[in-house]
Amino acid sequence: MPQELRAVGWTGNSLALIDQTLLPHRNETRDVRDVDTLVDAIQRLVVRGAPAIGAAGAYGVALALLQGEREGWTEEQVRAAVARIREARPTAVNLMVCVDRVMTRFEEGLEAVLEEAAAVQREDVEANRAMGAHGADWLLERLAGSAGDRPLRILTHCNTGALATAGWGTALGVIRELHARGRLEVVYADETRPLLQGSRLTAWELVQEGIPHYVQADGAAAGTILRGQVDAAIVGADRIAANGDTANKVGTVGVALACADAGIPFLVAAPTTTVDLATATGDDIHIELRGENEVLEWSGVRTAPAESRGHNPAFDVTPGRLVTGLVTERGVLEVSAGELPGEHLK
Repeated sequence: MPQELRAVGWTGNSLALIDQTLLPHRNETRDVRDVDTLVDAIQRLVVRGAPAIGAAGAYGVALALLQGEREGWTEEQVRAAVARIREARPTAVNLMVCVDRVMTRFEEGLEAVLEEAAAVQREDVEANRAMGAHGADWLLERLAGSAGDRPLRILTHCNTGALATAGWGTALGVIRELHARGRLEVVYADETRPLLQGSRLTAWELVQEGIPHYVQADGAAAGTILRGQVDAAIVGADRIAANGDTANKVGTVGVALACADAGIPFLVAAPTTTVDLATATGDDIHIELRGENEVLEWSGVRTAPAESRGHNPAFDVTPGRLVTGLVTERGVLEVSAGELPGEHLK
């Protein structure tokens, strides 16, 4: 597989997205040529993961321009279509950041927009590679006393690999780097709500790499950590506040709490585009609520009583005091020790 896998690609006049709702049993690509289809793909998790959504949104500006040209839209209509893309998933700040970046070239026309979108994608892959090296270096140095030369056992939550980014991966990029260095024993991959991103997507990527792993229920993660079967946990992020509070896929905060109790590192790996310095704390992060049927039904069959209602947050917020380290393309901030994004990433 490795770095050639691209969840998001530009064909010349359309956006090619690996349909992640079909993996691991079918590896198919959707050809996206209009704004409605792109917004639907983002909301249904055809494309998912904050950096991958950001790349899709960047190219979405080009889609809006092309559709506007075909259908005779005014500039106001094109801008309104871009705004719909920008707001398609409100928790993932990368989508907004990347769309806004490309829109700075909007007046220059389609070629300039595509040039900027390609730069967004290229820079994300470069950032992920750097992140993988920084995270692996930090872990091997930090755990040298407890693990010695023993390969590491890592727990991860949700999918943070090439499928979730423009390529290579964030947290899974650190794991891939450890594996490449011969310093990885096994990965515990949480299955992950709402669409089993861990068991369907992370496990699929680990199989492609030949990385030994277990898939476990989200509820098993804390026990696995507290029984001493894990050396560190590494997760991604959809938005990081200035104080280090981190929004990630629901279930993450339980992993962080277990790591704190066990005294092992809890790392967040994300590009600096995921850090939102305008958001002071996690209390200000909008948490997306998904449809309640995702927790009341299984494969379309009702499993809860008809009278029951579903509470289905897509994300939770891990307080910065529980984040041992924030791995970005610039290095590692030890957030719980006081190295806050708002002070160090301006």
